[in-house]
Amino acid sequence: MAEGEKEKPITVLLALAANVGVAVAKLAAGLISGSGALLSEAAHSFGDSTTELLLLLAVSRSDKPADRDHPFGYGKERYFWSLIAAVAIFISGAAFSIWEGLHTVFGPPSEDRMMWINYPVLAVAAILEGISFRQAAKQVKGQLERRRTTLANLARKPEDPTINSVAAEDSAALVGLAVAAAGVALHQITGSPVWDGVASLVIGVLLLVVAFVLARACERMLIGQQAPRPLLVEIEKWLEQQEEILDIVDILSMLVGTDRILLCVRADFVDTYSAGELEAACSRVDRDLRARFKELDEIFVQPVSRADRDIRERVRRRYGRVLADT
Repeated sequence: MAEGEKEKPITVLLALAANVGVAVAKLAAGLISGSGALLSEAAHSFGDSTTELLLLLAVSRSDKPADRDHPFGYGKERYFWSLIAAVAIFISGAAFSIWEGLHTVFGPPSEDRMMWINYPVLAVAAILEGISFRQAAKQVKGQLERRRTTLANLARKPEDPTINSVAAEDSAALVGLAVAAAGVALHQITGSPVWDGVASLVIGVLLLVVAFVLARACERMLIGQQAPRPLLVEIEKWLEQQEEILDIVDILSMLVGTDRILLCVRADFVDTYSAGELEAACSRVDRDLRARFKELDEIFVQPVSRADRDIRERVRRRYGRVLADT
């Protein structure tokens, strides 16, 4: 297991510890002061804690080795449990926050008690969430460097949805803390609980947005997302430099887990090769691909003619262009 792989559960565990601590503190402050925004933030943090437990389950189950029933391994377990975490936990937290906001805005006014207690709780929560976010941001930065991509593209097509989930949770938590602090302050200044309720509504909408983004990313991975395009371009260039290969006709790929890629290559080999030489060439290409590109898991190399019209048309429909030279 690579060093980066060992660090990933630490990110989730750190986020879990931070969320459990701040959830209890927010709940106590919300019950004492009657602040709807603090109660919404408590629900947010309890939801995040459950999310981390699901993500730890995802990491554990996805590391199981391949077997007869799952010959490509259990890597997609990480995508499934990340989807469950996004949908079930974020939306439940969002539903409570929106309900609490509507209740505060339109319900009977509650008695203000010890409003000052909210501020130190929010400050401590910001520190703990900041520590967790720093660890997650470090992991995300590593993904950006490996993938050579943008943050927006990584959010849509994550390398590891568990890290993306923690980073999204911590980002939403920090924004939610700022919103809650503003709501509590305006409530205290104006004497109107409406501001507290509006803060709860904003937190609920924020959670819905985060849930949708994470769920969409997991959906792409479960359906069968291809490997990062820069990596495929690099693989294609390397293959075309091999002396046994005349041209690359087709490349198919799918992410089957974190840092695990299924690769299928259709290549036009030198026509004068015997069957034995062709087998040796395919084995050599497979071996060297694994040595050069560590994320490749299973590799299939199929010799085909670049003049095969059916394959060329399928490639054209899929990629909008033919890989093999005319």
